Amino acid sequence: MKRRSFIEQGALVLLLGQAQLARGASIVAVRVWPAADYSRVTIESDTQLTFSQTFVPNPPRLAVDVRGIDLSPALKELVAKVGPTDPTINGIRVGQFGPGVVRLVVDLKQAISPQVFTLPPVAAYQHRLVFDLYPTQLADPLETLIAERLKEATPAAPTPSKPAPPAGDALDAWMAQAASTAPAAAPYSPANTTTSVATSAGNTSAAGQKGLKHSPGAFMSAPTPQATDRLIIIALDAGHGGEDPGAVGPSGTREKDVVLKLAHRMRARINGASVNGNAMRAFLTRDADYFVPLRVRVDKARQVQADLFISLHADAFFTPNPQGASVFALSQGGASSTAARWMAAKENKADEIGGLNVKAKDLQVKRALLDMSTTAQIKDSLQLGSAMLGEIGRVGKLHKPRVEQAGFAVLKAPDIPSVLVEAAFISNPEEEAKLNSEAFLDRLADALMRGIDRYFSKKPPLARNRST
Repeated sequence: MKRRSFIEQGALVLLLGQAQLARGASIVAVRVWPAADYSRVTIESDTQLTFSQTFVPNPPRLAVDVRGIDLSPALKELVAKVGPTDPTINGIRVGQFGPGVVRLVVDLKQAISPQVFTLPPVAAYQHRLVFDLYPTQLADPLETLIAERLKEATPAAPTPSKPAPPAGDALDAWMAQAASTAPAAAPYSPANTTTSVATSAGNTSAAGQKGLKHSPGAFMSAPTPQATDRLIIIALDAGHGGEDPGAVGPSGTREKDVVLKLAHRMRARINGASVNGNAMRAFLTRDADYFVPLRVRVDKARQVQADLFISLHADAFFTPNPQGASVFALSQGGASSTAARWMAAKENKADEIGGLNVKAKDLQVKRALLDMSTTAQIKDSLQLGSAMLGEIGRVGKLHKPRVEQAGFAVLKAPDIPSVLVEAAFISNPEEEAKLNSEAFLDRLADALMRGIDRYFSKKPPLARNRST
């Protein structure tokens, strides 16, 4: 009898202890990550929080009741963290809704599809409660690229015999201008690029070009076209971002910051370049400091029908000695070295640190789709990587003289040549200083651009249809 009473009393103490712990949960930090793709609110605490949510469509707002905490100065900081340029969040209100319950109301600028979820401790983070606010209406990224390019082009003189396409179709408008105006000289156009695209008689057709309508008989008496009349799109993937800082150097330099700077430099060069008279355009998988899941990065590149995918990173190791740049491609089998396997495992953890909602409905579908990388894609990726590695070696040290291979999740686009560039070892003090040098980043961006040029000189971009 005494033993039974002792056990019951012990169970009661444990229950009271859990309740007290829940009521006494401390808020470690609060963060807001605004972006055009989605805005994120993160509440980090020392114990796991429970919640319930309600979305009100008119006016749009999300109410989340967080249990196990009391209103604190840390939570009140959320109010001031929302900036006027946030594309999604208009403001945040917090208040004590009941004993041990805090209500957060996120006032929104547009309709959203919210995802609210928790994340277990990982790396430097403790428990996290995350609100991901996805706009229900997003612009077509490919149409956006074409519209941007259209603004830069010189308006074509009106031709009575060829009526202009409808004003609402940016793609047709751009193609019409490209057909009627001579291409402008580009400062980064490769000097040794071939002047024609090799095509067989069976596939030389306007219908095979990205965005062009088929015109029966258009090439019946004309010679084979010398170039694909379309935008050549290069997807630039600045690694990490948002909750995931990537590697951090001895002086505190964050990988996510330096690779975004490098991506911006490459964008400027790509947007001023052409191949065989066809304009090039850069597409960034992230253009600000926010988290993008690995497979979403690949999905974004496929949405714009990218011709190349280049993921930018800065390497790190446990000791400060390793140095030099590396280039990686995907491997369908085992990794080409132990170091490559270790690097892939490290980079593939980005989703855990950045905060992936593993319960999202379409996650498994995308995972299955992007596991179908082809042998041809890997072969082209190795050629691209080799061209880029050769040029990087002209401006800095190389960690390995050949392209390494491993199972990088971000390189699993089945139809896009894809490489991952580790620009330098941010864990090496000398190379960290280089990554903070504007001059070095400019030289590196030039080298990567020359690598792209070399690749296209041997493998000109093919004509492609634009999916609708």
